[in-house]
Amino acid sequence: MKFEEFGLKPSLLEQLHKHGFTDATSIQEKVIPEIHKGKDVVGQSETGSGKTIAFNLPILDKIVKGKGVQVLVLTPTRELCVQVKDAFELFGRGIGLHVGAVYGGVGINPQFNEFRRAEVIVATPGRLMDHLKRGSFNTKHIKFLVLDEVDKMCEMGFVEDVESIINQLPKQRQTLLFSATIPENVKGIIHRYLHNPVMLKTKTSVDKSLLKQSYYEVKEYERFSLMVHFLNKHNKGLSLVFCATRHQVDSLSYNLQKNGVNAMAIHGGLSQNRRDFALDSLKKQHIQVLVATDVAARGLDIKNVVYVYNYDVPKTSEDYVHRIGRTARAGESGEAITFLSNKDHDNFRNVLRDRSLDIPRIDVPEFQRYPYLQKQRREFSRGNFREGSGFRGRGSSGFRGGHSGGSRGGFQGRRDSDGRREHSGEKREYSDGRRSFSPGREGRREHQDSKGRGFGRSQYNM
Repeated sequence: MKFEEFGLKPSLLEQLHKHGFTDATSIQEKVIPEIHKGKDVVGQSETGSGKTIAFNLPILDKIVKGKGVQVLVLTPTRELCVQVKDAFELFGRGIGLHVGAVYGGVGINPQFNEFRRAEVIVATPGRLMDHLKRGSFNTKHIKFLVLDEVDKMCEMGFVEDVESIINQLPKQRQTLLFSATIPENVKGIIHRYLHNPVMLKTKTSVDKSLLKQSYYEVKEYERFSLMVHFLNKHNKGLSLVFCATRHQVDSLSYNLQKNGVNAMAIHGGLSQNRRDFALDSLKKQHIQVLVATDVAARGLDIKNVVYVYNYDVPKTSEDYVHRIGRTARAGESGEAITFLSNKDHDNFRNVLRDRSLDIPRIDVPEFQRYPYLQKQRREFSRGNFREGSGFRGRGSSGFRGGHSGGSRGGFQGRRDSDGRREHSGEKREYSDGRRSFSPGREGRREHQDSKGRGFGRSQYNM
């Protein structure tokens, strides 16, 4: 279906054509007419399906310049917040609207002006709650509420904030909810806050003709060396590497750099500047590898990704599909490679419950062993350490110094994704089996897995 068939403003059509958009995607074709009718909408579709444009265009077609904040969009992450803001600005240029982005990790004072000037506010729930408590956001002109990537907002613990925000908005509004999956907590939000919503869904699928999938069964201590092997072999195009935790992302990206791979990390524990810098570096192809958690990468528009690696196997088939959906886009081919170690078998069985997935097992090739600087973890009671990174010196994002907020001394303290405080050091493994420890690190001299359990003395860990 052509965009001209939706009856959009000429200025919107001009921007669409200028940037190469002519045909609507499946979710856009279903959603745009219903939003135009003024209905509440629930849209469910896979990553990369065009959900942002699906709500962006019909909203821009209706709002009026100079009438206060008429649109509020809530997103789970700062990166997605900026991406949605950029889309509104791109297609709304001919209308002359002001779009404000409101998120944490940056100073709050400059954001006060956004509420006075903007017609559209895109925000993360936590920072918007700060503004509502300060009284800096007048919600009385809100006509549209968009809840984007709602399942991830719920997964990140934003349910109470989201509901508190909704309860402070005008009752007479149009509510649009977009989510890759619809778990029970999302169903609860739909039931409580949407009025007779139209439920629209596109089939989540993998184009097997374009996307090659495979998995390699490896021992835990072989994973890192095999990862470096593939990144050195597949050095044409961009690669995304997914890990389960922030700690794993930091540790892996740091060690990839140490072994000559041009990689950066992105996760919710990094400062906004570092997250922006990592994304910008990947988009400009100044780096070839981005190591990320699922939450940090969710909803981001990253083009030209050729390889997706599951360093840790995701917990569900939905998460697997959304990860590998980062490649093989726009008619281009791609490859998704999963490393299956002993700890991941339960998750992998969950992934394979989707009978549409065909993930063949490939024999592990010969590969060189690479040293790994393992980040050791020790648990401490809440409040003993300030948040920060686990590394001193050159960090995983390529900057000198530890991540912002780190405690000083030989070890750094930070909160991992499970909410516990940890502090860390380094243990270096050498090809002849010798081990050396950073100052102050004592204890057993055996390798540990990600849960802190000893599993042998092989000289290559991870």
